[in-house]
Amino acid sequence: MRRDKPDILRGTLDLLILKGLSGGPTHGYGVARWIEGATDDALAVGEGTLYPALHRLEERGWVKARWDVSENNRRAKFYELTPSGRAQLSAETDSWRRYAAAVFAALEAPARPN
Repeated sequence: MRRDKPDILRGTLDLLILKGLSGGPTHGYGVARWIEGATDDALAVGEGTLYPALHRLEERGWVKARWDVSENNRRAKFYELTPSGRAQLSAETDSWRRYAAAVFAALEAPARPN
């Protein structure tokens, strides 16, 4: 049976990228691989989604970028969290936990009879 990977909910991608960068600087490919590994391959992020999100986070001042050489000896853009990015990660993590708890509470509640 083929298991399709669901789309990432709006706003969740930013949170996952910030979390992926919280361990230190990495290139976009590394962020995408981290997301896949951290979600046990349940979520995948394509380049067409990832790089616009990284640029958006850079414009907001939550990440900064620099060119360097990757582990494959290739030139790559490395991203890292800024102090405001760390603060944003904390705020978004708290918000996501409240949201997820509310959704789980609704899923556990008895259905309203028709």
